[in-house]
Amino acid sequence: MKTKTKKLINSFKYAIEGIISSFRTEQNMKIHVFIMIVVIILGIILKLSALEWIILTIVIALVISAELFNTTIETVVDMITKEKNEKAKLAKDVAAGAVLVLAIGSVVVGLIIFIPKILGIIK
Repeated sequence: MKTKTKKLINSFKYAIEGIISSFRTEQNMKIHVFIMIVVIILGIILKLSALEWIILTIVIALVISAELFNTTIETVVDMITKEKNEKAKLAKDVAAGAVLVLAIGSVVVGLIIFIPKILGIIK
């Protein structure tokens, strides 16, 4: 196998290993994936439009990516220092805050998409 092809395959392999590792070790990643599955199932049941699926896909990808970045930042900070350090705490708190902002935004997007459809079923 050519070196460039092998490097490309390895890069995908390592990326997938990182996602799996994050899922195995991070409680919040498990929560995000669970909610993602619920949203996908609900979207199938409610027959979302292509545009709604595009929006939800982008939002889900952003939240999962943010959680991966957060895990990365926390891991690197923990590698650098185990002692109490205000800058280390700030880095970890800000990264977690970024995930929270995205998660809240995604809930708002989900509510905008799903509430009218759910109310339409109830009527």
